[in-house]
Amino acid sequence: MRLPPARQRMAQAARGYLLDLVFGELPETFHPLVAFGHAMQWIEGRLYADSRLSGLGYMVLGVGPAAALGHLFSAAPAACYLSCGGRALAAAALDVSAALDGGDLDLARSRLKALVGRDTSTLDEGEISRAAVESVAENSVDAVVAPLFFTAALGGAGSLGHRAANTLDAMVGYRNERYCRFGWASARLDDALAYLPARLTAVLIAAVRPGKAGGIWQTVRRDAPSHPSPNAGVAEAAFAAALGVTLGGTNSYGGRLEHRTPLGRGRPVEPGDIAAAVRLLEEVGLLAAVLLAAASLTGGRGEGGRR
Repeated sequence: MRLPPARQRMAQAARGYLLDLVFGELPETFHPLVAFGHAMQWIEGRLYADSRLSGLGYMVLGVGPAAALGHLFSAAPAACYLSCGGRALAAAALDVSAALDGGDLDLARSRLKALVGRDTSTLDEGEISRAAVESVAENSVDAVVAPLFFTAALGGAGSLGHRAANTLDAMVGYRNERYCRFGWASARLDDALAYLPARLTAVLIAAVRPGKAGGIWQTVRRDAPSHPSPNAGVAEAAFAAALGVTLGGTNSYGGRLEHRTPLGRGRPVEPGDIAAAVRLLEEVGLLAAVLLAAASLTGGRGEGGRR
């Protein structure tokens, strides 16, 4: 029995997530996204100008070919696998947690750099823990829910197209002097693509923590709009409520301070909350994959019988 295309994509998304869960990311030497990043750095060096128009061209040159390649890439589970990063995200966060458990703050600060763009050199135990939990929360959208969503909706084109947009945002989507205009198109596209997945992430968090669903909903509605990101704030607020902690505070980026209003009304983050955030991340991913796999089979017999 051959599934209809929409149900095929759902099943392919679930398989792609399971591949990431079992095998993790490819080594950097062989990872196509690393090659993509190098190519986009080369293009930036030749195309850069302090203008939104140049940045728009840069974004199109990155996302367009990636989406086209995904459309031609018949193995959508592989495309989803390349786009997912849940296992690597969990491992990086747990590495920080292990360093804190061993009392080595310098090692924890060093490992934290793999997760965040903020300055880490002066962070204490609590701030390191908060940064790690916030990174797990924010990246639960980009590394897990969004790849599943776009693979299920659009197949390989959606999966690789989203991943390319997210990568470009990480490269040039900064509010600094160099990228404020050039990175504008990449940042706005990433915001637009993550809008629905971020809110689906909050729904999934409430589903795996049903006893806290009301508090999660209230926290997201009350606190998420104050976050500078329209999507990261939703995920972080949902994580904060689910874990019973308060996220947000003052972060330093290259000496520039950002003061973020609190997300949640719980206690300060502790080192043990990093592992709790990773468990929540994994439960969200597994639930999303199970729901997609189940949806891919619903009604399959009836549709398969029509000719």
